[in-house]
This record gives sequence, C-alpha cells and structure tokens, in this order.
Amino acid sequence: MSDFVVQKGSSRHAAYAASKAGLENLTLSFAAMFAPRIQVNTIAPALIMLKPDDDDDYAERAKAKSLMQSVPGPGVIWQAMRYLLDSHYVTGTTMPVDGGRHLK
Repeated sequence: MSDFVVQKGSSRHAAYAASKAGLENLTLSFAAMFAPRIQVNTIAPALIMLKPDDDDDYAERAKAKSLMQSVPGPGVIWQAMRYLLDSHYVTGTTMPVDGGRHLK
C-alpha cells in the first residue's frame, strides 16, 4: 500500500513520502525479479475516509482536492485489490485510487 503523496512529496511528512516512493520502486524491482511466477503491484490511495473528529469544513476542503469530490470509504480499496488479484496480466503497477486528485 503506497500513497498519493509519492506524486507530489510532502513538506510535513518527508520521511513518510520517501518510504512510500521506495515501496513503489520495490514494486517495480520485485515485479521484474519474480515474473512470471509472482505478480507484484501497489495501490496508492488519496483520501479514502475521514476521522470521526474531522469537522465539516475539513471534509469539504479534503473533498475539493479530487475531481470526484467525495469520501469513498474503504470499499474502493477492496475493489482495486480485487482487480489486481483477478488480473493475471498486470504486474509492476501502482494503481492510483485517488478520485482524480492527480489531475488537479
């Protein structure tokens, strides 16, 4: 599991962002090493859920960061994982689950 932050970096969480970038590179390396026997992929979500104490103002600002402007819930991660598990011709991929945030 990676994170959208790999695409833009983070001034507040630089070590976290770097570790996720490293994970995406390991995905590429392991996919090349273990193919065709083992598929290696990563999921890179952005906003998936809100914390119980997040207020409405925060929720609106967070939703506005993506084209889909929603808080989808954990089901979208399950859908992405099912796709990667069911697809026998996908390896070395980082699948963004970001509601189009990368386009803003």
